[in-house]
Amino acid sequence: MHRDHALAQARAYFDDSRFFADLQRRIALRTESDTGTAPASLDAYLRDELLPRLAPLGFDCRIVPNPVPNGGPFLIARRVEDPALPTVLSYGHGDVVSGQDAHWREGLGPWTLVAEGDRLYGRGTADNKGQHTIALGALEAVLAARGGRLGYNLTWLVEMGEEAASPGLEAVCEQERTALAADLFLASDGPRVRAERPTLFLGSRGAVNFTLRWRARERAYHSGNWGGVLSNPATVIANALATLVDARGRLRVEALRPPPLTDALRAALDGLRIGGGADDPALSEGWGEPGLSPAERLVGWNTLEVLALGAGSPQRPVNAIPAEAVAHCQLRFVVGTPWERLEEIVRAHLAAHGFAQVEVAVTLSGAATRLPLDNPWVGWAMRSIAASAGQPPDLLPNLAGSLPNDIFARTLGLPTLWVPHSYPACAQHAPNEHLLAPVAREGLQLMAGLYWDLGEPAGVPWREGALH
Repeated sequence: MHRDHALAQARAYFDDSRFFADLQRRIALRTESDTGTAPASLDAYLRDELLPRLAPLGFDCRIVPNPVPNGGPFLIARRVEDPALPTVLSYGHGDVVSGQDAHWREGLGPWTLVAEGDRLYGRGTADNKGQHTIALGALEAVLAARGGRLGYNLTWLVEMGEEAASPGLEAVCEQERTALAADLFLASDGPRVRAERPTLFLGSRGAVNFTLRWRARERAYHSGNWGGVLSNPATVIANALATLVDARGRLRVEALRPPPLTDALRAALDGLRIGGGADDPALSEGWGEPGLSPAERLVGWNTLEVLALGAGSPQRPVNAIPAEAVAHCQLRFVVGTPWERLEEIVRAHLAAHGFAQVEVAVTLSGAATRLPLDNPWVGWAMRSIAASAGQPPDLLPNLAGSLPNDIFARTLGLPTLWVPHSYPACAQHAPNEHLLAPVAREGLQLMAGLYWDLGEPAGVPWREGALH
């Protein structure tokens, strides 16, 4: 059969409601992983939902326990047509953030898939149950169109703790290095740049979450009796923050600013439109690094965000100088940033500005990654997606957000391609999360085209001797 037949079968999977039925079952499983525990539903999602679907497709499946206490399990599914053939590694996660049940609008809930117009509502529709349901549906279509063969080997790694910072993922990838050995990584997560156009991204910005804290004394003191003679931790923290990031969002710590944008990076981002969708927020005029386009600031630059501030009792203020203040911050950064030294750098910066008393503590961190734009896989994937969609995709050198891509790119040493099927206004991690039906249907077509093209006898980088 021809490539067109595979794409047609992928579209049919959506049109005849099989996609809806599969996603409906998956959404109904309450697989929250951000509660500090590993509920039985995490194992059930792999064992009762995915394994029975993968095994009939020729995958040898096994559940791998998490070496981290209270971490969710992993599924490793391997489909080997011939050990001499190249191998693709794919990835997804079946866990979700907390449902926030009480905050969904009337008629909706996190654990029931509801279709309203072009929107499919439910927790995990966009992140990530809907996305790996698209990939698996496309895979089935290609196998059916090619008579049960792909022309390469395929391994799936599914984790159940991505929303809890992927505990144990790196350890399992190290432990299972032989089982996960591959020549290419291809997966789906995150949003498109815009709903109406496919996106290909090659890595992600990294993130370091850190806390600034200063406790001046054991208790609060009356502001009338002691104001002007006792230091105020809230004032100190606010001014310490102002040395890190200015009033227009510009990063002021020279050692944490990224390398200059290269000509190739600027060319890739030229003309890339950020925002403008019906549910997108209006961009803030003059915010962030001056002299850069919105796409360059979002994708190619570093940003420091203040996520939360605490001092006193904001819900019920009293006339007292607080004893302590805290700021929870995050640095989103690109490749080339010395993020491993953030605590040391921020401490030195604050001390130089007169805030040596402020404590700095890193609470979470992950590396930035970016497949080089001239890697042969980039052009190959762009051509495949364009052939399936009838238009070229937006190319992001890296996602503005963060994913555990560093484990696949650095630990496993793979070229990484991501083809997302969500969009920026999907309410991911919030009430009323949804997947757009037209994007899901087109996503099935895109993934079927990629899976088909990987099995072609010519034109694929691994056939040309350019595996990595």
